[in-house]
Amino acid sequence: MVYSLAASTLTVAAPLGCDASSAEGAEPSGAGTGGPSDVLVTGTDEEMLVLEVTAANRVVVRLPRVEVGQGITTAVAMMIAEELDARLADVDIPLADARKEGNQYTGGSNSVSSLYDPARALAATARAKLVTAAARRWHLAPRLLRTRDTMVVAPDGRTATFGSLTAAAAAIHRPAVPAEPKPASRHRVIGRPTTRVDARDIVTGKATYAGDLTVAGAKPTVVARPPTLGGKLVSVDSRAARAMPGVHAVVRAAGGVAVVADTFHHAFRARDALRITWAPGPLAALSDDAVRARLRAAVPPLGTPLLGTRQVTGEFEFAFVSHAPMEVLTAVADVRADRAEIWFSSQTPTDARDTIASAVGLPGPKVRVHVMRGGGSFGRRLNYDAAVEAALVSKAAGRPVKLMWSRNDDIRHGRMRPASHHRIRASHAGGRVVAFTHMTASVSEVFEESGFAVRGGRSGAVRAASRGRTPEAGPLPSDSGLYNFGRVKGESGSVELAMPLGAWRSVDSGTMRTAEEIVVDEIAASLGEDAVAFRRTTLRNKAVRVVLDKVASAGHWGRALPRGRAQGVAVHEEYGSCVACLVEIDATDPDEPRVTHVVMAADVGTAVNPRGLEAQLMGTAVDGISTVLRAGLHIDRGAVREGSFADFHYARQRHAPLRFEAHIMPSTGAPGGAGELGVPAAAGAVANAYARATGTRPRRFPLAF
Repeated sequence: MVYSLAASTLTVAAPLGCDASSAEGAEPSGAGTGGPSDVLVTGTDEEMLVLEVTAANRVVVRLPRVEVGQGITTAVAMMIAEELDARLADVDIPLADARKEGNQYTGGSNSVSSLYDPARALAATARAKLVTAAARRWHLAPRLLRTRDTMVVAPDGRTATFGSLTAAAAAIHRPAVPAEPKPASRHRVIGRPTTRVDARDIVTGKATYAGDLTVAGAKPTVVARPPTLGGKLVSVDSRAARAMPGVHAVVRAAGGVAVVADTFHHAFRARDALRITWAPGPLAALSDDAVRARLRAAVPPLGTPLLGTRQVTGEFEFAFVSHAPMEVLTAVADVRADRAEIWFSSQTPTDARDTIASAVGLPGPKVRVHVMRGGGSFGRRLNYDAAVEAALVSKAAGRPVKLMWSRNDDIRHGRMRPASHHRIRASHAGGRVVAFTHMTASVSEVFEESGFAVRGGRSGAVRAASRGRTPEAGPLPSDSGLYNFGRVKGESGSVELAMPLGAWRSVDSGTMRTAEEIVVDEIAASLGEDAVAFRRTTLRNKAVRVVLDKVASAGHWGRALPRGRAQGVAVHEEYGSCVACLVEIDATDPDEPRVTHVVMAADVGTAVNPRGLEAQLMGTAVDGISTVLRAGLHIDRGAVREGSFADFHYARQRHAPLRFEAHIMPSTGAPGGAGELGVPAAAGAVANAYARATGTRPRRFPLAF
């Protein structure tokens, strides 16, 4: 029993006790409990948002996205608080379990932009219903009432908390006041720099991750994995391991041999006691030189340059890069004969549930996936290898398990950004670029089809992301028309290798734009122009020129610097947003360069939480520093050489910029994407600063590799 309020967007839970979830595929906490429903409004669009108000005056909205550190729970809480006139401290944003339908995809920098209108409409409707309920209680005209601090206020000072009104409000079919989101001019929460709603929980250890869960009977579990990618288990002698104290089970897993024990200490000791014979993987004869050679050969030809033009060319190599989220992959699984429950952090929980169900031989409705917050992702949690593996181990062991991949597991056997090779040629005549060609080749994954390890189960959206395109992203950089470069052409080739690849933050743009921004600097030098001035005259988009001007001004572009120190600049446009980055680097010792100052400016439309956006930009700056200067993976005879942060050289505190500043451009436009936006600009600026400081032309990244 539901009432359609707006044909395509909202459904109001009408009678008390109405189970909105059965109608909409969502999971309101008050439904089906036998008591009054605290569900005020349920979104029927693909976001499947549900807004509840509890008797304790808590506003609860179940988020169909995952929180992996990007601050989406804070942004959505701000949207709800804004339109509901609730205190931010009264808004809770738990993560929704995997649902039967609706959009639960977290990726492509689209969470804020996709939720902005639905979340605000949801809260505006709830507010209208609450005001109507209060008006009926007090026998007053609804237009006389106001809302603030999670309550309705009458002209005479009487107040009623939202919680005291929720039962009556849930029964209202047609609110007596408009249920429309506020105009931007009335925003008091959206656009205000706000501390994360979960900040205290994170720093005090209260925030719960998969590894913190206590599920009845779930025992710590680790897996012994082959020394080479795709290696096959030939035989295992587990007698010594089984005899060790605290060991409950040793079972074969798709990725190797799993040990279930009382503690992770016991599990790791027993894993190391296993005597295993492995067959080498299909890449056992392959190392970096061979990979690079294959990539060079796979790059499509540049073709013949235009007659009467001069050329600026560049050839670039980018290494494999690990995601290396701070929280290693962890999943808790309880698989039984007739049902299964899985707890883990997932960017694609609906796909994960279907794949897990298929893997353990259960119907989809019999598998429940609980989405946990994640301690970092960068695209790693689009795939769900650990969850599928945990489910299979739980089924084989006949008990619940808490499976954890070690840091070594994830770096040596986990998903990685594919290596790529780029050839670029810019042709100019008469002081302007008349043709720009960017040909590239990258390693393409056949890992899923080869069956070398647990299948991660990937939807079309995830496959698109791993190729560099999410459904919400714009065209590839070479095709985007960022610069007025005349005839623009771009093609790609691939080298298929049985390697576990994944969509790494900013996906293709992180390498393509970096290479292109290096060439833009070299074009400017060839024409005898300043790098910023040249960009200004050739950029197509006024908004990009504005952010470029901002970093040039704030960063004092062109100021005199000592020998061995220099500035670099780069820009990027994607996800309906744009960004510019200016970097100062100290490369007095070219082997130990240090980025000393970073200035970034971004136009993302409406910035829901400018403080969160600043944090995102700071993170992308560190990503750019890392992947250009230090962080990469070597392939050595079919194995990943690096195995921890001791040899996978991501930027440490001593490599972070001494000064960082972010400038968020004011806008009332629709929100664009921001999470991945800054990586290409930061990487390009670091590379250009290093080139200028050292008088070199960097071509292979990371530089210290």
